[in-house]
Amino acid sequence: METLVEALERLRALGYASSFSATDDGELRCEDCDTRHDPATMRIDETVRFEGSSNPGDEGILLALRCSCEMRGVYTSAYGPAATTADSAVLTRLP
Repeated sequence: METLVEALERLRALGYASSFSATDDGELRCEDCDTRHDPATMRIDETVRFEGSSNPGDEGILLALRCSCEMRGVYTSAYGPAATTADSAVLTRLP
C-alpha cells in the first residue's frame, strides 16, 4: 500500500502542483494563489484513502483535484470522525 508521502510525490509528478485547504466557510482555498473554489465545481481525478489498522482516527484521504480553470492540485484531510468541521463541509460538497 502506498504511503501519503509516496502518493503526494506521484501526484506532484503528474502535475498536481498546487495544494488546497478547507476554509471555515466550506470552500477550498488554493495555497498558491489564495483563490477560493466552491467544492461542488471541482473535479476529482483520483482518490487515495488511508486507513489505520485499528484506529478509526488514523483514517485519511488524499484527493487529486482539478478546478474549472484546469488548475490541478491536491487536498488532504482526516476522514471520518477525525475530520474537522471545515474539512467535513468540503468533503460533503465535492461531486
